[in-house]
Amino acid sequence: MHLARPAPGIIAALFCGYLCVGLPLPVIPLFVHNKLGFGNAVVGLVIGIQFLATVLTRGYAGKLTDHHGGKRAAVQGAGVCALGGLLYLLSAVPGLSPASSLAIVIVGRLAAGVGESQFITGCVSWSIASVGPQRAGISMSWTGIAMFAALAIGAPIGMALYQSYGLQVAMIACVAAPLLAAAIALRETSYTSSAGKRMPFYKVVSQIWGEGLGLMMQGVGLTGLTAFASLYFSAHDWRHAGLVMTAFGIGFILVRLMLGSLPDKMGGYRVALWSLVIEAIGQAMLASAPNEVIALAGALVTGLGCALVFPALGVEALKRVLPSNRGSAMGAFVAFLDIAYGLAGPAAGLVAGQFGYAAVYTLGTACALSGVALIVMRRRVANAS
Repeated sequence: MHLARPAPGIIAALFCGYLCVGLPLPVIPLFVHNKLGFGNAVVGLVIGIQFLATVLTRGYAGKLTDHHGGKRAAVQGAGVCALGGLLYLLSAVPGLSPASSLAIVIVGRLAAGVGESQFITGCVSWSIASVGPQRAGISMSWTGIAMFAALAIGAPIGMALYQSYGLQVAMIACVAAPLLAAAIALRETSYTSSAGKRMPFYKVVSQIWGEGLGLMMQGVGLTGLTAFASLYFSAHDWRHAGLVMTAFGIGFILVRLMLGSLPDKMGGYRVALWSLVIEAIGQAMLASAPNEVIALAGALVTGLGCALVFPALGVEALKRVLPSNRGSAMGAFVAFLDIAYGLAGPAAGLVAGQFGYAAVYTLGTACALSGVALIVMRRRVANAS
């Protein structure tokens, strides 16, 4: 029997597990740049390489979810995420050379990526299975609320722990959070999708690539916030970099709470188009911010814009596959966001090195507007067929 809203335990587990993504967001760039002494390109590589590991394992995560259910994928992924946190912890052991610490951080990012792939694919698919496909949009809205609440809360906590006690103490939380998530998930009912023919992963990708590309364009702006906001603020002597993801998360969560059912009611393409326009405005505000208040306002507006892109395009993606392939569809769909993060991190690092940190958000503006054009074309094709 399907629920009217996603099971609270699934959402709680997702929130706890995703804290291990939020906690290190402002910390890892500062540790790599300021403590270890590496440049912007290396910072971008360290941030982006997690998403490379994630995208390369989305096929496995989708297959695991389709065959064994979202609960199994979520619990297994949480365990691997805890391993990533442990490696972050080891990278700050006194006496290690900068190169050794960097290598351990990179391995930790890879482990976190593999774990996140399974954990997020499992939780999102598990949540959709709990409410049924007719409420997929509202399900994805709630899973997004959990994820970005974890970012909004985790980022300033991670920054405060790092500034007060160092990387090791901050990263202890990255081990504890996914272990708590696994404990919560193990107590929940295992909702599963319908049985049926399973398509190869590459065929699933061929069905949903247009929606995935739209999601990619949204992801560039978010990458600029996660990878370079702390350095952007530091360069201007603005002291509240830890509030960037909080501002983003407030805008994101407000829209999800108030308008989360719009993709189910109005159609995904229309909602995604206007969402990307708003994201572009937020990115432009960041790029031209004369002070910290405007920069934080730009992060807030970016959150307002990003809020419904995932559920809006996700609803359209799920329409293109059979119920038995929804786990793989979600894995493939989110893989496009992973690709955006993986490519945009190093690209933004190069842009920052050449043109300054503000140019990172000019890039985000251009990509969001490109997403608008893509969705207009995709909607015309869908209406014509």
